[in-house]
Amino acid sequence: MTEKPAVLELLAFAAEPGGGNPAGVVLDATGLDEEHMQRIAADLGHPETAFVTARAGQRIGVRYFSPDDEVPFCGHATIATAVALAEDEGPGEFVFDTAAGAVEVTTARDAEGRVTAGFTSVDPHVIDLEHDVADRLLSLLGLSRDDLDERMPLAQSFAGNLHPVVAVASRELFDAFTFPPGPLRELLDERGWKGTVIVVHVDAEIADGVVVEARNLFPVADITEDPATGSAAASLGAYLRDRIGVPAPFALTVRQGRHIGRPSVLEVEVPASGGITVRGTATPL
Repeated sequence: MTEKPAVLELLAFAAEPGGGNPAGVVLDATGLDEEHMQRIAADLGHPETAFVTARAGQRIGVRYFSPDDEVPFCGHATIATAVALAEDEGPGEFVFDTAAGAVEVTTARDAEGRVTAGFTSVDPHVIDLEHDVADRLLSLLGLSRDDLDERMPLAQSFAGNLHPVVAVASRELFDAFTFPPGPLRELLDERGWKGTVIVVHVDAEIADGVVVEARNLFPVADITEDPATGSAAASLGAYLRDRIGVPAPFALTVRQGRHIGRPSVLEVEVPASGGITVRGTATPL
């Protein structure tokens, strides 16, 4: 019989007590098969659980499972895993080998003694969102093209997972829109979108230091919206650089989770080229 693994539970990217996105972390999953990992993720019910499946020094194999399926990459579970490793072994640098590619990870202690972590995504890319798919997505969200921020055209952005990006012009509409979880899940599965639908609102100039309000739609099991989404934050940084043309390097702050009572903050650094860095913290759940 397979020995029951130790499962850690952490909150990543919390902006305040009670905020953040919960993740499961199994630091030694070398004896687990895919079925066992999926069962653990489903039993926990967190948006994702990370499993360390192999290790050679600071190079670490990691797999990520939502309650329903394996996903190529998960940012908040990466931060949670990195913090757990740093708490166990001391801060340092790692390379996570994921289904999306190699992800560089750094950890350090801040002036208050907390462990902070950052990951640099795989090389991102941005592609168009087909007109008919965009219309279906907007219809599910109860939005029209007139509701969109003309500065930020519809697109799909990849930095580990492929995310559609929808920018809503009105703060009121951004706060109020709803969606049917089942039909949206069907569209995500049909399109192979393993991550979230990124819906954002920006009420300032889109430039260095911009603060972006985000809602990341992720209907899976009992979850409808994700409180904090590292892969989406990285994808958003790539979108702003490569599709909008914001001069790089630049930084942005993503605020997420307040619509579901879990305020979160993700700090994003966008270089002139290559992967996007996302930083945050994680604390025991």
